[in-house]
Amino acid sequence: MPDIYLVVGGSGLLGRHIAKQLQDRGDNVSVLDIVQRYDDVPFFHGDICEEGVVLSVLKRTGATCVIHTASPQAKTAGPTLFWKVNVDGTKLIITACIEAGVKKLVYTSSSGVVFDGSDLQNADENYPYAKKPLDVYMETKIQAEKAIIAANGVNDLSTVILRPSGIFGPGDRQLIAGLYNTYLTGRTNIQIGNNKNLTDWTPVVNVADAHILAADKLSNPYPSNRSEVAGQIFFITNDDPWFFWDFTNGIWNRLDAYFPGKRQPTKKRIIPRWLGMCLGAFFEFEAWLRGRKPSMTRFTITFSCAKRWHNISKAKKVLGYQPRLSISDEMDAVVKWWMSLDESERH
Repeated sequence: MPDIYLVVGGSGLLGRHIAKQLQDRGDNVSVLDIVQRYDDVPFFHGDICEEGVVLSVLKRTGATCVIHTASPQAKTAGPTLFWKVNVDGTKLIITACIEAGVKKLVYTSSSGVVFDGSDLQNADENYPYAKKPLDVYMETKIQAEKAIIAANGVNDLSTVILRPSGIFGPGDRQLIAGLYNTYLTGRTNIQIGNNKNLTDWTPVVNVADAHILAADKLSNPYPSNRSEVAGQIFFITNDDPWFFWDFTNGIWNRLDAYFPGKRQPTKKRIIPRWLGMCLGAFFEFEAWLRGRKPSMTRFTITFSCAKRWHNISKAKKVLGYQPRLSISDEMDAVVKWWMSLDESERH
């Protein structure tokens, strides 16, 4: 029997793409989210942190496969909300799946769960969790992963975790918004670090592909325990790491076509990493004194300067995952989409 899908967080960037791809191939799919942005996929309004909400939707839809992409925005939410959604909410989803007899649960985590600020090169799934996660988002993703793995096999529930890296594409309002604002304010000539740090970026279409592959290949591991996917973790990237500032400059170069003459050739101002860390600490302290968010932090400096690229051999072999859209093509698409919005929507 074909699966019936529920995409939790289906109004978000990744969840939306997953839901549409499932719908486009003819699957029975619904969305659960706290906000409705689209009306072309059956939608259920609800907060996963409220007792009984997920179970009620599972019973109404008859879902056999849950794809859980919901999470607060990494750059804007506070610690309390991260713990509430990423940990408590995930545990409530697990409990609901077990009670409803759902057979498959696919969870969206993050490659950042193994990143502690040190360089990561060719990192695979054998890397341990970061002993000191860089922020509460990563800390709560680690705890959620542990709960998902522990649930594998309970009442015949099969679970799998995907760890995407650097998701971007049309519909993204975080990465592109930041780069757009930097462009408008004329700060594109500032570079922190030596730009020798390779970094993974992944088109959202490809990440959605990986989730659907995982769902398709996720089979009940009990009692045979033969599934190669159940209880497993997979890094998902484009297998094409870019130097960090080459990617950002690629976005800015594409924006030039919409703002001819805005940028004049200027010498690049390179700030060493150590100085960037000092400035980040200063801005954090200043922001704390003034009760506002800092414009620069030690985390953003670390993120901009560290090598962060991953080995996806396991995803290729076990899931059959192959990136179908290039980074350059997705850069074209996201800038075109962003500039198609009204100016008021870009702020």
